[in-house]
Amino acid sequence: MPFGGNDWHALTQEPILEPELPICDPHHHLWDLKAARVPYQRYQLDELAADIYGGHDVRSTVFIECRSMYRPDGPEAMRPVGEVEYVQGIAAASASGIYGPARMAAAIIGHANLNLGERVAPVLEALLAASPNRLRGIRHSVTWDPHPEIENTSAHQQPGQLGTDAFRAGARVLARMGLSLEGWLYHPQLPELADFAKAVPELTIILNHVGGLLRTGPYAHREAEVMAQWRKGIDAVAACPNVLVKLGGLGMVRCGFDWHLRDKPIGSEELAQAMAPWIDYCIEKFGPQRAMFESNFPVDKVSFSYNVMYNAFKRMSKSYSATERAAMFHDTAVRAYRIAG
Repeated sequence: MPFGGNDWHALTQEPILEPELPICDPHHHLWDLKAARVPYQRYQLDELAADIYGGHDVRSTVFIECRSMYRPDGPEAMRPVGEVEYVQGIAAASASGIYGPARMAAAIIGHANLNLGERVAPVLEALLAASPNRLRGIRHSVTWDPHPEIENTSAHQQPGQLGTDAFRAGARVLARMGLSLEGWLYHPQLPELADFAKAVPELTIILNHVGGLLRTGPYAHREAEVMAQWRKGIDAVAACPNVLVKLGGLGMVRCGFDWHLRDKPIGSEELAQAMAPWIDYCIEKFGPQRAMFESNFPVDKVSFSYNVMYNAFKRMSKSYSATERAAMFHDTAVRAYRIAG
């Protein structure tokens, strides 16, 4: 049953492990994509609440841009402001408390085109005006792969963006305004990110989804080669002190696992074992103070439920100290996104 919904997830039920462990989920989306061919066309406040209130102690969440609710007209560069305006309202609704104690979208990551260079400043100012108390940065995806079997999902589809003078000028404006950059790219591009991070050391960069692992298309059935290339890239990026990493995103189909195709969803023991080689290596290289477990929902929801996912994270982190685990589940994200409480 590919891309199973909530009924499919219900086929694998587990007790919640360590329900008292505080969590900040630093990566999820909110969208209503009626015309898009995606497994979960609608993921709004109610759907997010249903997932995070399954038993784990999720205290706060971070919204990450997903090209939803853009302004329908006006200057092209300013259209992403509509998404932040929309999510600011969602966050205010959550803060009222009527949807439960968690503060959903307590921090907001929007989008601005850094290829504008210095001209990105008015866009960033408009984003801050739309969310003066929650905007913490932007995501400008640079996912690019030359193989036609790999989907290039970024809004600005061109190779080598991180190395251009314009992009770096825009990144310096971002840093001057006290905002961070989400690093979303594919694992063969990790050396480009390392060079970029060294060129703009004043900018905080948060690497998404353990570095954008690709194990489909031309990267399928080449496990040793892919892992060696990915590790080399992670080594280079982790050597940059201004980069943090998100531990998750492995439920995406492009990561090459079969979880979304199973008749019965995967359980947390098997999931923890499968994720461990990738997540453990990131923790080893970045350290718990620069690493945070993420849901990447609803994208990863095609492969497992929220409860099973966090159970898996808890299982695989058992060997770390209480302080280290607190960092990876909550404290690193709260610090990185400046979330109160």
